[in-house]
Amino acid sequence: MSSLLRQSAGSFSVAEQYLEERLAEQLATRTGQWPSPAERRSWSRSLPALAADLVSAGRPDVEMLIEYQLPLTSKRADVVLAGVDSNGEPTYLAVELKQWTDATMFEDSDDLVSVPGYARPVSHPIDQVRGYCEYLTDFVMTLRGKEQSVRGIAYLHNATDSDVHDLLAKPSDEFGRLITGQRRGEFQELLRSTFAPTSGAEAADRLIGSGIAPSKQLMALAAEEVQHREQFVLLDEQLDAYNYVLHCVNDARRRNTKTAVIVSGGPGSGKSVIALSLMGELARQGRTVVHATGSRSFTQTLRKVAGRRAPRVQKAFQYFNSFVAAEPNDLDCLILDEAHRIRQTSANRFTKAQFRTGRPQVDELLSAARVPVFLLDQYQVVRPGELGTVEDIEDAARARGIDVLRVDLDGQFRSGGSKEYITWVKRLLELEPGDVRWPGTDRFEVHAMKSPEELEAWLRSKQDAGYSARIAAGYCWPWSEPRPDQTLVPDVRIGDWARPWNLKGDRSVGGAPAAALWATDPAGFGQVGCIYTAQGFEYDYAGVIIGPDLVWRDGRWVTVRAANRDPDFKNRTRVPDQQFDRLVRHVYKVLLTRGLRGVGIHSTDPATLTYLKSIV
Repeated sequence: MSSLLRQSAGSFSVAEQYLEERLAEQLATRTGQWPSPAERRSWSRSLPALAADLVSAGRPDVEMLIEYQLPLTSKRADVVLAGVDSNGEPTYLAVELKQWTDATMFEDSDDLVSVPGYARPVSHPIDQVRGYCEYLTDFVMTLRGKEQSVRGIAYLHNATDSDVHDLLAKPSDEFGRLITGQRRGEFQELLRSTFAPTSGAEAADRLIGSGIAPSKQLMALAAEEVQHREQFVLLDEQLDAYNYVLHCVNDARRRNTKTAVIVSGGPGSGKSVIALSLMGELARQGRTVVHATGSRSFTQTLRKVAGRRAPRVQKAFQYFNSFVAAEPNDLDCLILDEAHRIRQTSANRFTKAQFRTGRPQVDELLSAARVPVFLLDQYQVVRPGELGTVEDIEDAARARGIDVLRVDLDGQFRSGGSKEYITWVKRLLELEPGDVRWPGTDRFEVHAMKSPEELEAWLRSKQDAGYSARIAAGYCWPWSEPRPDQTLVPDVRIGDWARPWNLKGDRSVGGAPAAALWATDPAGFGQVGCIYTAQGFEYDYAGVIIGPDLVWRDGRWVTVRAANRDPDFKNRTRVPDQQFDRLVRHVYKVLLTRGLRGVGIHSTDPATLTYLKSIV
């Protein structure tokens, strides 16, 4: 874990003149992004105020970890103060700095705040800093079992009590407390009681150098999430989306309103965590809520895990085409995970004649609940006929007179929390412009592998060390049914190396798991996954085989239609060449972003492999 800047409060004034420039350069170097004007103003106005309070409190040797990056995520806490307590034990104070001079609670919500100049309500700052503290104690190994050594403060240093009086009514605890500038003396007393007047350098070293525990796996906790209690920590925009949906649901029946909420974000930004958190909370409140996806693998896995002790829970997990006969507003909330997989219509060969009306699927989903919630990543549209973009859903909702709220998740919780890697993948595949050389980061491994044997050996070593690992590939080989003796056909052949695809069906064969469980069952190692079994899942280490359908020629990517064997892509009239090119790139983007800790990449094409090795 790291911060953009670290120094003691007493030495802060030395850097103050160049503070914005130093932090901006650090941010650009690490993430490739420059700070917004608002972020620069916050640094120049809030950080000196905090440093001055530490000095005035007689604690100049407390270390300030500025823009501290939370482990396995791209989210940053404004400041984490590191020092020791009166017994000489390391202690930490997470500080969320707000320049607000005016803020009120949003309508009758207990969790959302309206701030003049903001486009939408945001989460209460106490909840925000409490989330940081919970996240630290969940993931930082040096803090395991020492939750009492972490505290959190939301410091509104420009506000008086009367400016934000109704925010002060929110209950506080050690992880979350709000203090205004009017109470500066109280804040300084808190600093004195928290930290001894000695150096915090060693405590800062311990925090920065600590190991981190693996993040809580989404599937392993689904049962507890839905049936018992909150298991996931939501941060920033995740928390905003969660609170806003709860507010809309509570408001809907009382005021007879209807609102569509669109939550967009890249792989690993927490969309499914939001979905399951909402499922758990709304179910506990007695609301009618259903979770739906367009992914057979994802839905079946959720049904198996979440419903393992209570089979009736499985009914809460449906498909997008389950609502053709639903009554309007029959549900309080319909949570549509992986909404980029919405299709033109719900009709298929099993659909009854009376429901073959040609009605758009998005219309059915918008109609079914008072608050339909769409969670999507536009770069994961990988099949012809999928219509789940933000613009598609916004247009459909507004055409029906439905209010729309959009929340963009800019955090990154997969790929080791490395925004750099996600950006690099998009640039690599020419989905956005920019430098394609991998800059490297200590949070995520990237390797170009010379052979599938080397790739598999690397992944096996990770699995032997206790991590989850899978190989997935582009759909460029035939896909056979199991032999009569229940052995799998090794269809994916590259030189002397050959492995079978994952199973197609719903039952285990020859020790291999059913298709829907390939990504989550350890027995999935040894089969090669395809886009339809990998999408929506994550594992610690991802192996990706780029097949002959995407090759590097004369300084650009070229898609080779004849090399692709996906039956959905065969019809040129249905899938013209330009769409085929875009969908193939999206397929590889999905496969390349399944890993939590690292990725190994192999191309079957020698020229492409040479190119990959030159930039990694």
